[in-house]
Amino acid sequence: MQAPSVGGVMLPRGNGETVRLSRGASLTDFAEKINANPASLVAVMMNLGEMVTATQSVSDETLHLLGGEMNYVVQIVSPEEEDRELLESFSIEFGEDEGGEEALMSRPPVVTVMGHVDHGKTRLLDAIRKTNVVAGEAGGITQHIGAYQVATEVNGEERPITFIDTPGHEAFTAMRARGAKSTDIAILVVAANDGVMPQTIEALNHAKAADVPIVVAVNKIDVEGADPTKVRGQLTEFGLVAEEYGGDTMFVDISARQGLNIEQLLEAVVLTADASLDLRANPEQDAQGIAIEAHLDKGRGAVATVLVQRGTLRVGDTMVAGDAYGRVRAMLDDKGENVEEAGPSTPVLVLGLTNVPGAGDNFLVVDEDRTARQIAEKRAARERNAAFAKRVRRVSLEDLDKVLKAGEIQQLNLIIKGDASGAVEALESSLLQLDVGEEVDIRVLHRGVGAVTESDIDLAMGSDAIVIGYNVRAAGRAAQMAEREGVDVRYYSVIYQAIEEIEAALKGMLKPEYEEVELGTAEIREVFRSSKLGNIAGVLIRSGEVKRNTKARLLRDGKVIAEDLNIQGLRRFKDDVTEIREGFEGGINLGNFNDIKVDDVIATYEMREKPRA
Repeated sequence: MQAPSVGGVMLPRGNGETVRLSRGASLTDFAEKINANPASLVAVMMNLGEMVTATQSVSDETLHLLGGEMNYVVQIVSPEEEDRELLESFSIEFGEDEGGEEALMSRPPVVTVMGHVDHGKTRLLDAIRKTNVVAGEAGGITQHIGAYQVATEVNGEERPITFIDTPGHEAFTAMRARGAKSTDIAILVVAANDGVMPQTIEALNHAKAADVPIVVAVNKIDVEGADPTKVRGQLTEFGLVAEEYGGDTMFVDISARQGLNIEQLLEAVVLTADASLDLRANPEQDAQGIAIEAHLDKGRGAVATVLVQRGTLRVGDTMVAGDAYGRVRAMLDDKGENVEEAGPSTPVLVLGLTNVPGAGDNFLVVDEDRTARQIAEKRAARERNAAFAKRVRRVSLEDLDKVLKAGEIQQLNLIIKGDASGAVEALESSLLQLDVGEEVDIRVLHRGVGAVTESDIDLAMGSDAIVIGYNVRAAGRAAQMAEREGVDVRYYSVIYQAIEEIEAALKGMLKPEYEEVELGTAEIREVFRSSKLGNIAGVLIRSGEVKRNTKARLLRDGKVIAEDLNIQGLRRFKDDVTEIREGFEGGINLGNFNDIKVDDVIATYEMREKPRA
């Protein structure tokens, strides 16, 4: 019925009916559902002490508040449900195999390698694939999800297995959860010398939540202090009981570094898959699956690592992945070789998308480019509205003047750019979780994949933001522009360095920066041997001055032979001295380091604190 509500404005009051709204809906969307004038809802919100425009995306709390005032029950539609309804409107069924039992064919198991940081997950994959991914990692931490396929022989039959590698660092929780969701079996890697650690438990919980069988790889059995029995005992507390103890979890003792028992581990995976899973999919239908990771490639544009879950993906197919779409221009396997098609459980790198999809987004193949574009645009609009709703800070009329007072709220604005969508997501969530007290607020104005651009610097200038480049640098004139305009751009290659430095800056405890200052260089003219002190260098000071107890490095033919040496002894003739200046001769003792030759150069330096701008 109609009843006056605010200032004589007639409003349709409900009788407890349910109104379904998507996350980030506006008052106009609400008004359409209840057949009301949006302006009247704006008036209601003002009466409730909130200033909201008719077309502005509002938070879930605001929608519930308005619904309660109008006597409606507001139901926020989840993104998954909204996506399902969107696909149904295009007559697309996602997540189901088409055809009957006869259409289903067996597929390889998808295995996620999980565990604590530095327990040897990537080294295990290197041992399986006989490659070396570890060498290219920043800070010894896997920072992206990688997917690979290998074949092993079980009972005389060649069986392919797809592996997904997830990071172990605590910042990558979402990536581990995503790996667990897209998998059939989890390999939990536990170091025999360390035992169960925090991320081991977290990975185990993700695997249990995804309801997947677990095979435990007890790694580093060749290391001193290794105790595989202790690991079995610890994991019993978390419900993983080894077969030899009467349980149903397969434990395999391995050494990824030595390559011990790798075949037995692969066999355990295949046996677990055969015993407890029905791994079949229809390879004849249109492909569906998940985007595991995505990034922007300088020469190839937006590329995504996708895992085909059902159907077969072919070059030339039109696909939608999250809010990105495009025709598959080319596909590469994990060895970088071109492939024409990819069946169920096959990971491939896809080229041809319009933009970078989000890590974890579902992908599907559709018949027409127009359909793909419409689905992608509606998904993008939904994401944008949800982001705006999250970003809006509720400001009531009572505290509006307080908020506007200078210095009442201190806010750190950030712009995050990275090389892959999963890494950007992990960094953003880690920074937003930092606990730095109520007086400081962290706000991520923009995040994206690719190099830092001039538009990022423009946005930073207008909002006093700090730009974070994670495994990317400034492109084109963006670096000069940032320097000219005084925009702070910080580059990181290891996630915990970024988190620690931002946290330190917020708490006002940013550690001092040090720079190396060269003090002097000395050329070795002669080497004297002493039974008590070892080799002593007879030198001529070429530049500056050499001081006792300073750091030094040894150069031979222009190359650094030894670092982090110490000038332990300094003599002029028979006297011990504290320094020798340019043009003078003397003797230098480098402590226990004796590998010195005539014509070598000793360069001395010290670390001085660098004043911050």
